[in-house]
Formats: sequence, structure tokens, C-alpha cells
Amino acid sequence: MNLTAPPRSGPSRGSMILVEEVALLLVHEISGRAVVDPSRINLALAGAVLLDLVASGQVEVAGPGEQVKAGRLVVRDPRPTGEPLLDEALRRIGAVTPRTPENMLLELHKGLREEVLARLVARGLLRSEEKRILRIFRIRSWPSTGSAEEKTLRTALYDVLVIGRSATTHEAAIVSMLHAVDRVPTVLGAVGVNARELRRRAKVVGDGGVADQAVRRAIDAVNAAMMVVLTAATVPSPS
Repeated sequence: MNLTAPPRSGPSRGSMILVEEVALLLVHEISGRAVVDPSRINLALAGAVLLDLVASGQVEVAGPGEQVKAGRLVVRDPRPTGEPLLDEALRRIGAVTPRTPENMLLELHKGLREEVLARLVARGLLRSEEKRILRIFRIRSWPSTGSAEEKTLRTALYDVLVIGRSATTHEAAIVSMLHAVDRVPTVLGAVGVNARELRRRAKVVGDGGVADQAVRRAIDAVNAAMMVVLTAATVPSPS
């Protein structure tokens, strides 16, 4: 590894990375509460981190014929991105023998929601609020600030899933993560298209909206890994 290699050019200052966009969409704009349970949102965010690193060319899902077993995650470019959250994930992926996406989702997802929400608060896209019930139970929420960035993001999803505009690779990755936790209808709200049709369209976008084969392979692998992890979490232990 070349420890003196210069950092890659990461996202421009002010632009959100994929994991931030997914987190923003999975928080209700008014109530500020997550629209999916903590285990699912953390897995979706971990999946978004992996897809961000794959899209940048730094991590890839190994294919057939490589020295690494097919389906394992490998670091192709260890240079830092300039984004601390992504750089820590890159370090952790590269610090171990190549592992499966399921393993890395479980490795990366712990505490991810809190970290990403704190980033969104610092950027002024969410507000952090806290109240107590009976002076004992603490309830936290993160209402939207109604930023232009969020409006642009939600409009893009509407254009792709309701109007039918072709999705960019980045948009397809967002849709794929939302679909993996079955929250596309919830995120879009009342748009004149029923939930079943929105799910169908989201699957089509996730399955066919990516021309880049490395990203396509990663989306498939992450989706399959999330299904395995979530299924395992719901299977009762034998008595």
C-alpha cells in the first residue's frame, strides 16, 4: 500500500454523499422520526456506504477468476476520499481478509444512524430536538429544515419513479437502498401511484438503472446481503 498516495477527489464541499441522502429520506420531514426501524435503517446506511465506495472505484465485489473468492469485497484503491465516514469504512474493509457483503454490513452498521444524522444536523439539513415524557423517557427527533438540497433530492426521486425519467447511477443506488427496506412508497407519499406499483418501479430502476457493471454487481450483492441479514434477524432461535 502506498501510504503517501494523495487523497482522491471526494464529493465537493456542500454536496451530500449517498449515505447522507438515504438517511435524509428515511427520516420523516415533519415528525423527525425514522420511517423504518433502527436495524433496517442502519443496514440501509451501511449498504449506502459500500455503494459509495464502489461507485468511486475504491472497493469492488470480486468476480469469477480472481485471486479473491468471488463475491468478496476487495479494496482496489486505498487512497482516502477526504470524507471521514467513508475513509473509516475503507480502512475497515482493507484491514481484514476480504469478506462478504453480509459480514461488512454487520461490521459497518453499528451506530451509523446517529453518526450520519449528526452530520446532517451540522450541515443544517436537519434539526436535533429532544423531549422527555414524564421527565424520564427521552425522545429524540430530527425534523427537516426544508433545505433546497432535500427538495432537489425528493424531486429527483419523484421524476424517476412517478414521471418515469431515466435514473442516473447515483439515483438508482438511492432507490435500491430505499427499496431494500421497503420504504419507497413511504418516502414518496401520496403521488397518485399506488404502493404496489411504486415498489415495482423501484425494483425495475434498481435492477436495470445502472450501466456500470461494478456498481451493478455491488447493488445486487448488497441487496442480497441485506435480505440475508434481515431474514436471519427475524428467525427465532431454536428453543
